[in-house]
Formats: sequence, structure tokens, C-alpha cells
Amino acid sequence: MFRLSRRSLGRVLLALSMLLGLWLPLHGGPAPTPAIAAAPNLQQEFAAAAQEFGVPQPVLMAVAYSVSRWEQHAGQPSTSGGYGIMHLTDVHDAPSSLRGLDAPGPAPSQPELHTLRSAATLIGADPAALKTDRQLNLRAGAALLAEYARQLNGGALPTSSADWYGAVVRYSGFHDARSAYAFGDLVYSTIASGQARTISSGERVVLPAQSTAPNRASAAALPLQRPSGFSADCPPELACDVVPAAYTLNDENDLTNYGNYDLADRPSDGLEIRYIVIHDTEIPYTTTLNVFQNPLTYASAHYVVRASDGHIAQMIENNNVAWHAGNWYINGHSIGIEHEGVAIAGASWYSEFMYAASAKLVRYLATKYGIPLDRQHIIGHDEVPGPTVSTHRGQHWDPGPFWDWNHYMELVQANQRPANLDPDIVTISPSFASNAQPLRYCYSASDCQDVDAPATNFVYLRSAPSPSAPYIVDPLVTTADPLYANDWTNKAVSGQQYYRAASAGDWDGIYFGGQLAWLYNPGGVNTSAGSGILITPKAGMDSIPVYGRAYPEAAAYPANVPVQALVPLYEMPSGQIYVAAEQVQSTYYRAPTYTVTLDPSNHFPVIGATTYYQITFNHRLGFVMSSDVEVIASPDTLGVELAPATAAQTVEAGSSVSYTLTLTSTAATTHTFSISPSATLWSTSLTTTSVELAPGASATIAITVSVPASPAPYDSDKLLLWVRRDDISDRVAVATRTTSLASAPTIYLPLILR
Repeated sequence: MFRLSRRSLGRVLLALSMLLGLWLPLHGGPAPTPAIAAAPNLQQEFAAAAQEFGVPQPVLMAVAYSVSRWEQHAGQPSTSGGYGIMHLTDVHDAPSSLRGLDAPGPAPSQPELHTLRSAATLIGADPAALKTDRQLNLRAGAALLAEYARQLNGGALPTSSADWYGAVVRYSGFHDARSAYAFGDLVYSTIASGQARTISSGERVVLPAQSTAPNRASAAALPLQRPSGFSADCPPELACDVVPAAYTLNDENDLTNYGNYDLADRPSDGLEIRYIVIHDTEIPYTTTLNVFQNPLTYASAHYVVRASDGHIAQMIENNNVAWHAGNWYINGHSIGIEHEGVAIAGASWYSEFMYAASAKLVRYLATKYGIPLDRQHIIGHDEVPGPTVSTHRGQHWDPGPFWDWNHYMELVQANQRPANLDPDIVTISPSFASNAQPLRYCYSASDCQDVDAPATNFVYLRSAPSPSAPYIVDPLVTTADPLYANDWTNKAVSGQQYYRAASAGDWDGIYFGGQLAWLYNPGGVNTSAGSGILITPKAGMDSIPVYGRAYPEAAAYPANVPVQALVPLYEMPSGQIYVAAEQVQSTYYRAPTYTVTLDPSNHFPVIGATTYYQITFNHRLGFVMSSDVEVIASPDTLGVELAPATAAQTVEAGSSVSYTLTLTSTAATTHTFSISPSATLWSTSLTTTSVELAPGASATIAITVSVPASPAPYDSDKLLLWVRRDDISDRVAVATRTTSLASAPTIYLPLILR
């Protein structure tokens, strides 16, 4: 999710009786006799609004379904400032922080962002009432749709359903032809297929299927843009197209006022692409595209994945910096992928089509940019820290407790499992399907209730090893109820790694957010062993700062670049141990203004001498300066150095390629070192799996990878080589080699050590 607002799912306390209402005839003739209902319901409200404003009921219902799934949302705005069943927009009244940067942008003023007020005027209603009154919202949306139709039809309403296509396209609010027509096609495909849904009020709403071919010529007069775009960067087996996000100057007199991303030359400019951030949209797919194409919304992501079929729209080239994570440092080093869905209703949105397509995209991008396929680099938006204390409190919580991280990472990693893990590092891994954690959620200010949550991706953390102990409390974030679904402070999520500091019966104690937190873990059912670098504050320091970004020291900034403050979020107490994924160089991307083409004189990374360790500090990532910590377990503690492997090579499918790995003992005495590969898709062999090394001695091991004659197109594999000193059972070193099919039938095989 790319905004601070959340789309609520409104609830009505009593379910109304459900009866099929009127259908407005499309070609004349008497209307069917309506069923007699005990009270008005949505089906009848659709029929009444359609008849009042002359809109074909199937068209009206399909538009409403496409923008809201027939939900009113209890007066709460969507993340693009849309209200109610007809998603009438009033962005001035939406939360103000729309940018992916630290500061909010100016309030948008384009007409399509204020349709609520225009629609209210058409029916003579108070705009505020349209936010909470479903019937008024529906009537106003129907009136607006009819007004658009008249404007495109010489002042008269179209006589055929097919000719309403132009009005539907206009209703989308899109500026570019591709997205606008895609919305129109979606609405008419909904009419053709029909829909039936029980909405949150308990009412059953039915749109019967009927064949209506849209008249696309009815939209020809709309002034839609037709940008040339760029080529989609996706694996060829995925359905991807390009829908360019806006990169537009909003004020000719102010070069700092522009949207919705920044030009860059990643990773060639030194700005390493290190993370893939998983979001959910909180609004429909087509609306998300519209948001990112409006430069006044100051938000964007590289990709958007549709729930119904996994179709992908790439909106920004990956070399550029999207405004998606609410943390400029993470933005600079990441690719953002939005998934159509609503966090609190994840199970009904996160389809298998979506998981499969997204996982293939992630594997492809990770291979291309050398991103490790683990949960320290493939992260949720809810794991991104705020850059400052004030922004940290409001950071997003998507994709939420119902995103099946276990299944998703299995798809991403192709079921690869490394061996020889550290038992003192626990990876949170509850069984998603059977992990029913209690949750509550406030669908509106006056409607907070329990959430049906049969499957969740997290475990709760308590202050003591007891089910009656209080839940842990974060010093920066206060919530009214520890069971709220959007309270991330007391939840450890699947894939996150922590140091196990204590055990008490069925409970394990982990260092989490500066405190000892306890998770219920009978028989280890909710965790598995992990791997990583273990760090702790240096001796003699009471605590060390934990940052939300890894910015350079002041001396690294050129004279014309303002120094970015190093603002700590938390303190890590002396004696606590955390798991670090890697050591990173400090960077800050300088991109202060709009520029027609990339200008290296004012768009460049500032790279400092300071290094940081990236850790999972609590539910979110954190960064600690390398100079503040000592490493107590890492590949270096093995007493062996791993020399870089031979240079990358290419190999034909059906052939093999060999690399060498050189081990040099740095230990004071003789030790035996074991080398073992993890399971891989492609056959791997080693010349030896065990070597005895005296101090200073070296050994060279050949690694051969055999590629099948017919590898899957753009399939990729990841080989983990685990190096282990036999007398240190819980300390491992890892050599990571990623393979990918660059262009069939040639395989490009780089080797990366970490």
C-alpha cells in the first residue's frame, strides 16, 4: 500500500432481507414486477437509481462492482480518496501524506479527484452525506454517469447499453487511453459474465450475465493520452503490459513539485537494488493504475498485479526510483510490487493466480539484480521502518496478516531448503492454514469487532512465558487494543529471524525491539532454524542507536547537497543479540527536482564510508552502524576465508559449467571443514565435501553444475554452499550462486559469495 490511509470495510449490524429487485429494460417494454421486500436493500437501490437517472441497471451495477465490489465502507475513504459504493473522490478530505517521501505534497486539484462534489451538486445533496449514506452515494454516482453520457451523446442519454461505453470510460478518471479503455472493458466483461456477492451487510446482490458488446466508438471524443511507454521487464511467460505512471511537473514555477517518481540509473549509478517490497493496493486494480498516473497523488510502484488472473502492469522502469515505501532510503534500493487487495480481507483477494504470477516476477527480478531470495530482502511494506520517529508511527501494515508468506516464498524459492542451520537463530514459520490467531479491527470509528481469521501469518509476542502475560508494547507506537490487526508492534511474521535468548517450557524468548519477548512454540511448531550474522553492542556501551535508514556521515555530502540527519528510532540495549542479513554501504540518493531527462549533476547517489548492518529489530527492519557492534557469529568466525569463485561463464543447455571455491584457514589450530550443497533444481557436484586445513593452509574445491537439455524458459535456480567447521556445530558460512536462463538455450551462471 502506498498511502497512509487505509480502506475500511464497512459493516452494518443487521443483515437485511435479500430479494431480487427491478431490472430497467434496455430496449423498451414493460419492466418486470418487483419482488416485495420487508425493507430496502441494495438490489432495489440499484434498480431505483438506474430508473431515476436513465442508466441501464447492468451498467450501473458493473461500474459499482468494479470500483468498490458493492461496498459503502462506512464513510471511510479509499487510499485514492474515493468514498462509497460509487467511489466518488474527494482527495482534499483524504489524509494529506500522499508521497512516498518524508513530506506530504500539495493538495491535488484535478476534477477527477473531486467527483464527489460534482455528483452531489447534480442531485442537490450535501457532499458530506454522500460519504456515509449508501443510497445517496449510489444516486449521485448514477447521476454523474448519466451526465458524462449526455456530454458524449449530444445532450441525450444513449438508447442502447452498448453506447454507454464512453461514459463508463470517462467515469474511470484515467488520462491515458490504455487504462481508460481497460476500465471500460472490465465493466462490460463484468456485465457479460455476471456477478453475485454477499456484501459485508449480509445482503445478497446479483448481476445476471447478459451479452452486451460495447460500442468503443462512443469513447472516441474523450481527450485521452496515448503515451509510447517502454517495454515491460517481465519473464516472457507472464501476462505483462506497460501502463506508464506519471512523471510530470505540476507547477512550472516550482521544479520540486512533480510526480510520481524519480529518474535514476540503478544499479549502474551505484544505487544497488537490494529489496523487493510487497504491497497491497487497498483499492481496485484499475483505480490503482489511475492513482499512479495522476502526478498530483505523489505515489507510485514499479508493478501492479491483478487479483483475478495475475495480470501485471509495469508502471515504472526498474532503473528509476518509485515513491512507494514511505522511506526514501528503502525506495532508492528497492522495487515495489503492488497487489490488488485489501489487507483486512486478504483471503478474498489474494488469489493463487496472483501468488503464482508475483512469485515468478520476483524470481526473475531477483536473478537479474542479484537480490537474495529470502525474507530479509523480499519484504512486506509492514516491515519497512519509518525514516523518523514521527513517520515510523504511521507506517503501513500491508500486505497484512492474511498474506501467506510461507506459500509465497515456496513459490519464489522453488522449494529450496538450505541445510546446516544455526539452532540459535529462529525463523518464524507457523503453519499458515492452522495458525488461527485472534484479531480485531475497526471498520469505522464506531464499529470495532472480531475478525474471522482461520489462517494467519504471525505469532503474538508476550512480556513473559505465559498465555496470561501482557502483550509486548512498543515505546514509539500506542494502540487501543493489542489484538488490532493493524497493530504490528506485537507480531512476529513468517520469515523474520531472531536470536533465541531463552526457553521456558513451551515458550521461546527472543530479542525483539529492545526487549525479551516470548512466543508460544510447543515442540518448535512455530519456528525453524535460520542463518545469519549475529551482532551485539560493543563492550562498554550501554546501548546503541537503531536507525530507520542507512544514511552517510556528514563528510560524505558534497558542498551543494544538504546533509541528511541521522535520526535514531530505537536503542539496542547492551547484551542483546540480533540477526543481521548483511553489511551495507551508507547511501543517500540526491534527486531534488524534476528533470526532463536524467541529469547526473543533480540526480546521483551520495555514498559514504560508514557501513551498517541490516537487522530485523522488531517487526520492521533496522540499521545499526558497524562501528557500534561486534560480530559474535558470521562466516568470519569459522576460521576460514572464502575466496571469490572463478569469473562468470556461459554454458549451453544440456552442458555443464564448473567454478572453484578456495578455502584458506585463518584459525590458530588445525580444523576440518565440511562443504555441502543445498537441494537445487539442477544437478550439482563437488570434488570433495570435507577438507582438513592447518593454520594458513588452503584448499580448492571444484563445483560443477549440470544444466538440463530443456530447462524451463527463464527458470532460475539458487545453489547454497554451506561451509562448516566441524567443532562449531551451529556456525555456518554461505556461498550463494544464482543461475538463470538469460536467452534460451544459453545459461548465464554468475557466482556471488556472501
